[in-house]
Amino acid sequence: MIYYTLNNLLHGILLDTPEPWQLGFQDAASPVMEEVIFLHDQIMFILTIIITAVLWLIVRALTTKHYHKYLYEGTLIEIIWTLIPAAILVFIAFPSLKLLYLMDEVIDPALTIKAIGHQWYWSYEYSDYGSDTIEFDSYMIPTSDLNNGDLRLLEVDNRIIVPIQTQVRVLVTAADVLHSFAVPSLSVKMDAVPGRLNQTSFFIKRPGVFYGQCSEICGANHSFMPIVIEAVSLDKYIHWVANWSASRG
Repeated sequence: MIYYTLNNLLHGILLDTPEPWQLGFQDAASPVMEEVIFLHDQIMFILTIIITAVLWLIVRALTTKHYHKYLYEGTLIEIIWTLIPAAILVFIAFPSLKLLYLMDEVIDPALTIKAIGHQWYWSYEYSDYGSDTIEFDSYMIPTSDLNNGDLRLLEVDNRIIVPIQTQVRVLVTAADVLHSFAVPSLSVKMDAVPGRLNQTSFFIKRPGVFYGQCSEICGANHSFMPIVIEAVSLDKYIHWVANWSASRG
């Protein structure tokens, strides 16, 4: 869910994080995640109708002494309750397959970031800038070092900075064991495998801070590998790149 902490309210930064007892998805920040939530809601609607109809038939069969036999037994009802589920599965399959292909497609990325999983931190590389490659490690901030309003086990010392309204490709790999790069509000989840490059992409529609974690059990400190992506305007992103290059120059 979206909320402001005092520190981020002063800087106009929107946070996307789960809330206690939250039952639904985090607020979508990318078109793909919006489609995932829409498909989930559509299937839940169908599921509710199916459960209601089946429970009604069960209750009627158990409580009614004299019932219409064609409703519960016979060739006709056998055909009906075979064809209707098949039609429902086809109705669900087409948008599901479309969404699977959409999630796997990397469409003309304007920015490429390489994410490398380590035990137990992430390294990032922005390699689109020639000799001025931006490289940094990202460690979780210990609870004792958090400021007021920071999120425990989710804050890092170096965030991924990306521009909004830009197609971003992420190349994911690992240096030691299996990891998984996952950011729920962007519908991003990709395994990090040593010696192999996997790729995923996202398109962030609005400014904000989006949190994720390693989603593959990778050792004793698996739960201490947060991922933080901060989406900013293009002007702020260019300013961040320029400042980084100047500080390394």
